[in-house]
Amino acid sequence: MSARRASAVHALPAFVLCALACACAAANAAGGGIELIAAYSGTWKADIAHLDTPYGKAAHEAYTLRNDCWRSGEFYACHQFVDEESKAVIVFGYDAKTNAYTTWPISAGADTVHAGKLVIDGNTWTFPWQTTENGKTTWFRVVNVFTDLRTIQFRQEYSSDQVHWISMGSGVEHKVSANL
Repeated sequence: MSARRASAVHALPAFVLCALACACAAANAAGGGIELIAAYSGTWKADIAHLDTPYGKAAHEAYTLRNDCWRSGEFYACHQFVDEESKAVIVFGYDAKTNAYTTWPISAGADTVHAGKLVIDGNTWTFPWQTTENGKTTWFRVVNVFTDLRTIQFRQEYSSDQVHWISMGSGVEHKVSANL
């Protein structure tokens, strides 16, 4: 798979994961575990500037993100709409023994689902993943830094060594309403 095609394959998960982390920090003050995801429910205004990289072209995006979320046992799910168009359902799991989160983004029309990770360190929430092509691994991540309960500054990055990270874009999301 080419680098350009790899970015297309990961564009929705990156978008989804970037958007998903917004609300997680809002719940951080209220406790931990799977309940953190509850804060994600609601409507968010997003603005992102993409940079020209091997994984995407320079562009600007602004969109409205609506998350209809619910909990069932030890799972939390969010049906995500972008500008009122259904895009994905994201299922979150939490392992209290290891304090680890797993994500399963299911894109509309997808024929496969791949588990992902969510790493939480204070007000910084990171969604990492990697791809390998022709024996070369490239790491990607969406890093979300929560400046308050309704605002997230985020960035999308890639690396060939997990030490030096190159920006693919950055943006901000603001929660405008909660779904009841």
